[in-house]
Amino acid sequence: MLLVAAMFFLPVIGAIVLFQSGWRPQSQVNHGERVIPARPVSDVALTAPDGQVRRFSQLPKKWTMLYFGPADCDSGCRRQLYLMRQVHIAQGPGSDRVQRVFVVTGPGSLDVLLKDYPTMQFLTGPADAIRQLAVQFQLPAGSPLDRLGRVYLVAPAGNFMMSYP
Repeated sequence: MLLVAAMFFLPVIGAIVLFQSGWRPQSQVNHGERVIPARPVSDVALTAPDGQVRRFSQLPKKWTMLYFGPADCDSGCRRQLYLMRQVHIAQGPGSDRVQRVFVVTGPGSLDVLLKDYPTMQFLTGPADAIRQLAVQFQLPAGSPLDRLGRVYLVAPAGNFMMSYP
């Protein structure tokens, strides 16, 4: 019985001792890269699958996970879309504060993606409009049009602030 009690209380006591002594891990791993300073995203007119013109500034003022990719999404692209959906679901009751946007950079049919990701917004447009939007998300590694497979995070205020591989 004493052994069972020790199994439960020793980790708690150890954590308290480490916390009180000021011990902290020497390093931490963040998967995202912050953009310092955050950059405002200027307005670009794109088109939704229903043919309506949507300006980037007219997207709801929510946290936006943005992904650039071709309509014929390969396995890496599908993995990112899946992870974006899982992150959205993981927000639980706060998921209404987050939106997912896929900017279509190349030709192809969206039918499969629209069916597989019904709550994601898909936007496309002329090559110059997509380029105008993509250049705002330029990182040292390159542009979204370089098929980096990154997810870009835009704050509700409209500022590009992080990207994730």
